[in-house]
Amino acid sequence: MTENRHFLTYQGYLRIPELLSLQSPLSDPEEHDETLFIVIHQVYELWFKVVLHELDRVRELFVAGDGPRAAATLKRVLTVFKVLVAQLDILETIMPVEFESFRNRLESASGFQSAQFRELEFVLGRKQGDVVARFPEDSGERRRLERRLAEPTLWDGFMRFLAGRGCAIPAEALARDVTRPAAPDAAVQDALVRIYRTDPELAGFCERLVDLDEGVQEWRYRHVKMVERTIGTKRGTGGTAGAAYLASTLGSHAFPDLWEIRARL
Repeated sequence: MTENRHFLTYQGYLRIPELLSLQSPLSDPEEHDETLFIVIHQVYELWFKVVLHELDRVRELFVAGDGPRAAATLKRVLTVFKVLVAQLDILETIMPVEFESFRNRLESASGFQSAQFRELEFVLGRKQGDVVARFPEDSGERRRLERRLAEPTLWDGFMRFLAGRGCAIPAEALARDVTRPAAPDAAVQDALVRIYRTDPELAGFCERLVDLDEGVQEWRYRHVKMVERTIGTKRGTGGTAGAAYLASTLGSHAFPDLWEIRARL
């Protein structure tokens, strides 16, 4: 009797046929650049999934006190953000007139509706309860955001890591309301200043978080300039304010205490 065996293939493992079937331009006749536009944004969502996966791991490792693996995972996240920024170079090859040729097909669809990016903001501490209400009740996106809103942020995990290493993190910072953004805390800043002055290893962790914060800001800035370059001052898709709204998100730090202490070091 011949034994039937299932051989796993590259196509099957990565589900390539399904993946390549997910690009469906709406323009008719099809505008050439719409496929690129779709692929770029789908790839962004895949990278957001990776970043969320990795940041969840970093937070777990911080709580467990595993510094070396937390550092390695943070390095991976920082590298992904470099790719996220670089992808905007590709998107900017779409000329304004070429984007306009299919832009009206997007109707109410907007990057503003990316649930994963909102999850990322929540993980990094930009907690905004009103964001959750923008997603339909009983939707998977809303359930994920509700869970993210209620769980500790990456900064909360880092505070526990520092406390576990004997740093003088105040009890109030360890027991704060995690559904709200982390506000600057003078006592936390005092502890951070001592770390920078006495513990190079922990100071290195602080700097990696600054790198992450800066990486997010760099992506936001490049995103603003890409939108300005493509549609100028026009309103964004989905009725958003376009570049004006995106510009308003610049300068908001995920880890404000790490920036507040700069003048004291």
